[in-house]
Amino acid sequence: MILLIGLLAGLLVGLVLGYWRKQTWKVPSLRHTWLAIVAFVPQLFAIYIPGIRTRIPSEWASVSLIISLGLLLVFCWLNRKNWGMMVLAAGLVLNLSVILLNGGFMPISPETASRLVPEEVISTLESGSRFGWKDILLLPEETRLAFLADHYLPPAGFPHQVAFSLGDIFIATGAFVMMALGSRHSPVPSNLLPEETLC
Repeated sequence: MILLIGLLAGLLVGLVLGYWRKQTWKVPSLRHTWLAIVAFVPQLFAIYIPGIRTRIPSEWASVSLIISLGLLLVFCWLNRKNWGMMVLAAGLVLNLSVILLNGGFMPISPETASRLVPEEVISTLESGSRFGWKDILLLPEETRLAFLADHYLPPAGFPHQVAFSLGDIFIATGAFVMMALGSRHSPVPSNLLPEETLC
């Protein structure tokens, strides 16, 4: 969700800036975009598709998540000339670090989780239980690098409540910068166009 917000906000800002500067906004030029698609496939099957994810053992889902983040880091490195992509890569490193140190899933505290589901549901779960798509329920004192866990939440009145991490904020910021800058080209002045294009 926060990544989508970053992309859409960056696109809007990029279009406004392009209009203001009389420049044409284009999708950022990135290399090896196929790698980003391949990187997302493990998450798609192991995390985001309900009918499939419930049949995949947690160990496989964890490995899929780690492989996915690793491939995305490679993709970011191949496009390191785009500094928005490097901000995004920093977020991936933060998320991958806390995931690797906490059993292969993103930790979330019972207090944060209770903002997402009824407390009665939380009370039935033990510490270390898988929670949601990619999280694992852990007490703060049991969590390594707890400040990097999923413990940020939108304002209470926000229509869609979802927990996110400091790494997610970096990822969304990088996506925003990448889209806001985009690839801009100034329009060619009419007096410089070939004569046949002016007919």
